[in-house]
Amino acid sequence: MNDWRQGWSGNNGGDRQGRGSASAQPEGARVMRQVQRGPGAGPHSSAPPHGVPPQQSYTDGHGDDAYGGSGYNTGQVYGGGGPEGPGPDGRPGRPAPNWRRRIKWISITVVTLFVVVSVGTYFWADSKLNRDVDLSQVIDRPDGGEGTNYLIVGSDSREGMSAEEKKKLHTGSADGKRTDSMMILHVGDNGNTMVSLPRDSNVTIPTFKGSESGKTFPGTGRQVKLNAAYAEDGPELLVRTVESNTGLRIDHYAEIGFAGFAKIVDSVGGVDIEIPKGGMKDTKSGADFEAGTQTLDGQQALAFVRTRYALAGSDLDRTKNQQKFLSALANQTATPSTVLNPFKLYPTLSSGLDTLTVDKDMSLWDLGSMFLAMKGVTNGDGKSMNMPISGNTGNGNLQWDTAKVKQLVEQLKNDEKVTVTSDR
Repeated sequence: MNDWRQGWSGNNGGDRQGRGSASAQPEGARVMRQVQRGPGAGPHSSAPPHGVPPQQSYTDGHGDDAYGGSGYNTGQVYGGGGPEGPGPDGRPGRPAPNWRRRIKWISITVVTLFVVVSVGTYFWADSKLNRDVDLSQVIDRPDGGEGTNYLIVGSDSREGMSAEEKKKLHTGSADGKRTDSMMILHVGDNGNTMVSLPRDSNVTIPTFKGSESGKTFPGTGRQVKLNAAYAEDGPELLVRTVESNTGLRIDHYAEIGFAGFAKIVDSVGGVDIEIPKGGMKDTKSGADFEAGTQTLDGQQALAFVRTRYALAGSDLDRTKNQQKFLSALANQTATPSTVLNPFKLYPTLSSGLDTLTVDKDMSLWDLGSMFLAMKGVTNGDGKSMNMPISGNTGNGNLQWDTAKVKQLVEQLKNDEKVTVTSDR
């Protein structure tokens, strides 16, 4: 018995395998009795017993707990550490975010996405252009000049329109296609010029090559209204006739029909236009407008540009309204609210490009240049006018003023500021 007691007291941390007692305590409890809790812990607790590792003091040296008197170290044991300090598991915490690096990669991602979408949109839109006009078939063409000349045509094509649409748009049901409006748009460094060619202009049909047959038809001096050239052999003969009667080379051709015109206007939410004093009413075109600024939808816009019988100057006044409206349409289409809004841009492009007929060499850049030039004319960066008229011919057609037309063409060829005026 004495040996056992001596062994217990003399070997507090020794080997006790195979020994036990009803009063034995867990090892953890016996170790915790040795931890210093402060100055009042007892005279015999200044050093740990043999075999027990030293324990860190939980006091601040003044008798108080270093963490607010709670009796527990909540710093490294229970705390999460600072932004760059150790975490709960003792490992370093997450470093502060590098916002400069994040902004850089976000910017790169946005720019890349913009480029991809832009390139995709370009090829998508380019594939929708109907390049059906072959200007290489036009013979005996005049020499080119400075700047770029577009022949813009509004046809009365009813292709693809239902009977209900024809009735709604007051287009009638005539077969074939005729030109309802024609104008030359010159884009140059000295201002843009828009010159309307009245459909009743007296012109001479020159020698030409048939667009489908390829056969050459010699000119006989036959004089007709300008729109008859289009009705006879389409865009190629129209370009040939304009070039022959003016001496101005046409670089690009763009044409849109009734239905396409109305769809474009609707896709941009209508176009604001000012109706002159007295209003406008024409049962044949369907126009019925009060005076003042109004927002015209596709149906109303088509009626506006086709009206001629309600105007004092008939076709000459109609060409002015057509210029006015096309410029307003271009001005409203080429805005950030349309270009930067995909929900508005894509329907506009789709409705416009699907119904637009251009020449084989027309690119989207050329088309964009044409619309921006029309917008520039609206904003005062250029001039709009009718082809100078001197009177009527014996057959009732409008006769061009030969001297003024020659001067106008020379100024356009040399890309000079246009000083020629039209009295009508």
